[in-house]
Amino acid sequence: MNQRDLHRDTEPSLLSEGSLPSSTTGTEDAEATATAPVATPAIERSSFFALFSAVMLPMFMGAVDQTLLVTATPRIAAELGGLADTSWIAVGYLLAATVMAPLYGRMGDRFGRRNVMLVALCIFMAGSLACALAPTMHLLIAARVLQGLGGGGLMVLSQALIGELVPPWERPRYQAYFATIFTASSVGGPLIGGLVVHHGDWRWLFLANLPLGVLAFWRMSRLPRPPPSAHRHAPYDPAGFALFVVCAASVLLWLGQVGHGFRLVSGTSALLLAVAIASGIVLARQQRRHPHAFLPLEVLRLPGVPWICLSVIGFAATMFALLFLLPIYLQVARNADALGSGMQLLPLTAGIVVGSTLNSRISHYTGISGRLPPWGLGAAAFAVLALALLPPLPWVITIAAAVCGVGFGTVMPSAQLATQILAGRQRLGTAAALMSLTRSTGASIGTAAFSGLAFVLLQSGGDGPIDVKQLDPARVDHAFQLVFGALAVFAGLAALAALRTPTMDLKEHAAKSA
Repeated sequence: MNQRDLHRDTEPSLLSEGSLPSSTTGTEDAEATATAPVATPAIERSSFFALFSAVMLPMFMGAVDQTLLVTATPRIAAELGGLADTSWIAVGYLLAATVMAPLYGRMGDRFGRRNVMLVALCIFMAGSLACALAPTMHLLIAARVLQGLGGGGLMVLSQALIGELVPPWERPRYQAYFATIFTASSVGGPLIGGLVVHHGDWRWLFLANLPLGVLAFWRMSRLPRPPPSAHRHAPYDPAGFALFVVCAASVLLWLGQVGHGFRLVSGTSALLLAVAIASGIVLARQQRRHPHAFLPLEVLRLPGVPWICLSVIGFAATMFALLFLLPIYLQVARNADALGSGMQLLPLTAGIVVGSTLNSRISHYTGISGRLPPWGLGAAAFAVLALALLPPLPWVITIAAAVCGVGFGTVMPSAQLATQILAGRQRLGTAAALMSLTRSTGASIGTAAFSGLAFVLLQSGGDGPIDVKQLDPARVDHAFQLVFGALAVFAGLAALAALRTPTMDLKEHAAKSA
């Protein structure tokens, strides 16, 4: 044993799946993965590419639709009216994806992830067509909710399908391929959106999903049909699903509308808070007692997983708030057009890919995953603070956005890998659903809460709709400095949570699984 192996074996903070109780991992997982380390590289690689070629397009569509409209928001507001309501174009999609993520994870484990993915694609395409035809802002928001009902399954099921084939200790080798997809989606989303809006109609952003969805459906349908699952006839939990929808919707509605949709001290505000608190308490009690709970509580109870979820919520809230608010800030206060604001988002979105790739390379080289997220989120917190305190010069925005992106990119690869290892092979769908749920929850909270704060600060006199053309750039600068300061605090709290997350020894996990 060399010095490096000795150091790794004696380090107390590292966790591996093999070191956890059998009730945590399941004996089936150990048996299923026992032969994984001895599989030949050629077979592993060919099998991986066969599956990856099928899931890459749904993965891209699910990721790109979360950022595609950020540069089109001011144009949509000018055409359909209501800048303050535009946050619900993003929040409606994210809310629907949030409530559906656990359901898709459960259904994928029951009926096969390939079969459930086909259903999700059909719903996603129907929502895309409805968005393209929407004549009013409210109908567009409703159509985005429908689109999110399908989009919530695309990322969950794609990650779970990959997790079926590639063992966790081998997954860092293939992160470059995942990074390619996220490069095209996160970098291309705002840029493509700005390009389309600059030269044409924003409705083409939705119409383009139709041929892509048909192609994805055809490719996914060619995968083998999954065998029947032992959990196919397990009891459902419709009450848990309904309570979760009521609780999530009331919380996000309050966060997104308080201060400009209704006053803080008002009957509407009190009613929403009462519904959120009451439904949350009933949901918590009901989920603890239900033998097949809707929420993935069995994974959430594992050691270290709650801290992983808190760090992901903080990361997603900060990132999506920036993705939504920066284009508005650049177009309203800096007089950038849609294409220009999309170009200025490139450092942020490209940095996410750099951070993700860097994290994956280091994890593969060292055999240890989970050390970079605290540093990445800490750097992102200081970068957002720079946006709040420094003059809004182009180079300041560029450097701060790039640092934020690199920091954000370190979070999800480690979080997904750790959760899948801790959950075990039999609960891959549940683990993927939990990560998608926490990411969507953070994105929804961040977009609703911080855009709501921005709109409250922008609303002159506290009454009447916000007119984009009448906003004073100085007032916009001041409002967004306050919002960026609040975001910096939130990102700092996420970094503290990331310090408590477990690091995973991938080589030790591979050896014990063998």
